[in-house]
Amino acid sequence: MSVDTVMAVFGRVLETGGITPDSDFFALGGDSLIATRVLSAVARESGVELSFEDFLAAPTPESLAKKIAGAAR
Repeated sequence: MSVDTVMAVFGRVLETGGITPDSDFFALGGDSLIATRVLSAVARESGVELSFEDFLAAPTPESLAKKIAGAAR
C-alpha cells in the first residue's frame, strides 16, 4: 500500500484534506475508535491486518505504509 493510498484513507476517515506523509493521525483529531476504521480500510485494501499497537507505533501515513509493506513480506 503506497503512502498516497494511506494518505487518502486518513483523509477519508478523518473527513479532512491536507494530509501529508508526516501528518500525525492523532494530532489531526483521530482517536482509537476512528483508528479502527483506518485499520479496517488497510486490511480491506491491502490484505494486511495490523493491530492497534502497530498503528500507535506508526501514526503517520509514511510510517504506516512502511509497516504495511513490512507485514506484507
